[in-house]
Amino acid sequence: MHPVICTIGPFSVYSYGFMLVAAFSLSSWLAGQEAKKRQIESEIIFNFLFMVFVSGIIGARIFFVIENAGYYFKNPIEIIMLQYGGLSWFGGLIMGSVSGIVYLRKKKLGVYRALDLVAPFIALGQVLGRIGCFLNGCCFGKISSFGIYSEAYKSFLLPTQIFSAAILLVIFIILRLLQIRPRPAGMIFFSYLFLYSVKRFFIEFLRADNPVVFSGLTLFQILSILVFCLSSIKLILIIRSNAARI
Repeated sequence: MHPVICTIGPFSVYSYGFMLVAAFSLSSWLAGQEAKKRQIESEIIFNFLFMVFVSGIIGARIFFVIENAGYYFKNPIEIIMLQYGGLSWFGGLIMGSVSGIVYLRKKKLGVYRALDLVAPFIALGQVLGRIGCFLNGCCFGKISSFGIYSEAYKSFLLPTQIFSAAILLVIFIILRLLQIRPRPAGMIFFSYLFLYSVKRFFIEFLRADNPVVFSGLTLFQILSILVFCLSSIKLILIIRSNAARI
């Protein structure tokens, strides 16, 4: 674990924040290059991703704070301390999606067209984000003799952050392969939600930072089931609709 990359005078560069910025920079640049190939203004895609990024972080933080309300009620000043980690993908998905859709409609760019374009690069950004989690020491796994020693927890913990990063990299590759040829609108984006929900559901069994809330499942596993069902239904409808037109 390496939560602080370096310290310059009174300022510290935190690995978690650095990786978030790196994730946005890489994802937005690659998405912009892809947009140019599709005759879409790269500036619109950059602004779209920036809005999703900022609002997504706000939503992710709000969701995380609500989930851990007991702790933050006692330590309210830490609500704004993002350098220590603490973001929820589901909260980010909700707020990021809402703000992004509003922006796309204002710019009169097809929502699914934009979402299909950026979905692979969002997954790639998450790869860097999970590496940031590993360096920061959050989103940790269960104690295991096969784990990596954590000085903060004085135990060997499963590197679930690295597991997640590796799977997200595979998801990125799959989605990019889907982009090689034209697909029905929304197919790539909902494939991303489908694959991510499966990944998150099984990774939760290895994580130790989220409590069980119902029938042996964590809150995020329940949400993953909902996302899995909704994305599966949407993918089936998209495939059927496309088949009917052929």
